Amino acid sequence: MAHDHPAGHQHGSDAPGHAHRHGHSHDHAHGHAPASFDRAFAIGIGLNTAFVAIEAIAGLLAGSMALLADAGHNLSDVLGLLVAWGAAWLSKRPPSQRFTYGLRSSSILAALLNAVFLLIAVGAIAFEAVRRLTNPEPVAGWTVIGVALAGMVVNGVTAWLFARGREGDLNIRGAYLHMLADAAVSAGVVVAGGLILLTGWNWFDPLVSLVIVAVIVHATWGLLRDAVTLSLDAVPARIEGAAVRADLQRQPGVAALHDLHIWPMSTTEIALTAHLVMPAGHPGDAFLMRVAAELEARHGIGHVTLQVETDPATVCGLAPDDRV
Repeated sequence: MAHDHPAGHQHGSDAPGHAHRHGHSHDHAHGHAPASFDRAFAIGIGLNTAFVAIEAIAGLLAGSMALLADAGHNLSDVLGLLVAWGAAWLSKRPPSQRFTYGLRSSSILAALLNAVFLLIAVGAIAFEAVRRLTNPEPVAGWTVIGVALAGMVVNGVTAWLFARGREGDLNIRGAYLHMLADAAVSAGVVVAGGLILLTGWNWFDPLVSLVIVAVIVHATWGLLRDAVTLSLDAVPARIEGAAVRADLQRQPGVAALHDLHIWPMSTTEIALTAHLVMPAGHPGDAFLMRVAAELEARHGIGHVTLQVETDPATVCGLAPDDRV
């Protein structure tokens, strides 16, 4: 991700008593700029687009509505990847006078959209599976199984491309889960098709589909929950708010702390603001920069703004913790 400042660069604001720090070149799961996944997105979109075309042609030649329907479903994979890639690109846009944080939060919206796409897709699969349980239909032979096997490989490879970023970036996790879910569906078709060919029991197909749907919903629910909480500016799950508060309160000279806010700027970057009451006087820029560096090192909070208040008798309008 491109940034205006080099790694670890520190700068103080023009107003006395503020510290502002960015950490940019770290590659751990604390909340910094992620490694670029442009190549992964390009390969994944290319593979899935080609597979959709091949599956649609195979469906037309085999006269299989199931393959044509699945081609339409796999087209949603391309859309999901495009949304995630677009958000990753937008998050690199520099700040402007209107969007003072840039468009970093677009990655949160993309994760939310991918979670919704997944739930809609598995809902359609579940609906069709229940229909087929009551009225089992024969699998359309080896053609469907062969195409499903190819889909399993394509989606599995695409998921693998995003595997290393799934822990530290919710947007990448959304793309990963989307591809992994479709790989699982394709694997289910292959397994169910094989069992049906061996036993003649057509109900294997919808039964395996329902099992896969349950697994996907379980995984997707966590993605949806995290995306919704981040979109509401909640403290990211990997941040322990009480520990952050304790670290600030134990700083030398800090008599009180209020107006502490921790929120996600994107799926990888975290911001913090707080008011420190320091009766002994302003501690100087070195203190502010050190505290910001500690918050980054210990908690992965790379965008820190601290305001120092030196007169305890002056009541800050934001002093109670329930005030915003």
